[in-house]
Amino acid sequence: MDFNAYLGLDVHKNTIAVAIADSGRTGDVRFYGEIDNTPDAVAALLKKLGNRYKRLHCVYESGPCGYGLFRQINDSGHVCEVVSPAHTPRRAGDRIKTDRRDALVLARLSRAGELTAVWVPDAAHEAMRDLIRSREAASKDVRQARQRIQGFLLRHSRRYVGAVWKKRHRVWLGNQTFEHAAQQIAFQTYLNAMDQACERKVAIQGEIVALLPEWSLGPVVEALQALRGVAPVIAAGVVAEVGDMRRFDSPRQLMAYLGLVPGEHSSGETRRLTGITKAGSVVARRLIVEAAWAYRMPAKIGQAMYQRQEELYRLEGTGSALRPISAYARPSKKAPVVITAIARELVGFIWAIAQIAPPRPAH
Repeated sequence: MDFNAYLGLDVHKNTIAVAIADSGRTGDVRFYGEIDNTPDAVAALLKKLGNRYKRLHCVYESGPCGYGLFRQINDSGHVCEVVSPAHTPRRAGDRIKTDRRDALVLARLSRAGELTAVWVPDAAHEAMRDLIRSREAASKDVRQARQRIQGFLLRHSRRYVGAVWKKRHRVWLGNQTFEHAAQQIAFQTYLNAMDQACERKVAIQGEIVALLPEWSLGPVVEALQALRGVAPVIAAGVVAEVGDMRRFDSPRQLMAYLGLVPGEHSSGETRRLTGITKAGSVVARRLIVEAAWAYRMPAKIGQAMYQRQEELYRLEGTGSALRPISAYARPSKKAPVVITAIARELVGFIWAIAQIAPPRPAH
């Protein structure tokens, strides 16, 4: 599609720096100015420039300001793309960074087609992603609370023999007494913080499961649970972070998107592979690696797993296709015992199942 002008928007909490690049290879690139980051100011800008240029193509980098600007521009009849800051070309010798320069660079690169757009979720998907990320925050709070308790007990030479963070361990923690009242109060404060974080995490997990039937990608989440090691929360977290996996043409693209493929630093005849790239969502990659630890175990389907798979096979139009995938979704005997390799193999089965289980129509 041809556009009459390309707008580079450097978006901040209170302001938006705007630069305009005229169409054509030799078109002028100039700084327009700064506007307030409010819907009324953006609407006035689009109306003024729309009357002058007719067809506008706007870009801005993804960041903490969200996708509200993206939706407003597209609803107004123009085209907007949210681009990845990590893939924006940068000059090695450029040591000056200002809002004006950033907007000019975005406008120029947008006209040249050198920017990489990111997938933007709809409002319902973004809300589900926010809920799942709140569960990740609660999990982090639980880990930190447990670390504080372990550190406190280690300083006072208190050691528990057996599996920690189980019911018996919690009873043992509650029976601990200290000589000074201040230490007892401090320890009880740590215990209360851990209990509250655990309760908050469990409550959020319950809300996630309750909202799955209303989510457009709920069938994909249900289908992924046919794989060992993929529980409802892990399946929902991966789908929320990645989105519609049908936009990937192959499992390799999904692996690269999740940062599970090795990097490379080669020159001439020397070829050297580095560690995984760790690109993309940290949450999705961590959840898949967590599932891979269970997926790496020998194939064994208990009664509970068998019943769950039977329920998933009854999904309309997917049962006959899901059965062979989940049945053969086992670690390859030739694969090395490396968790990232097992995670990549698991991603391949996740991609295959996502192609079969169609999402519901978005409300």
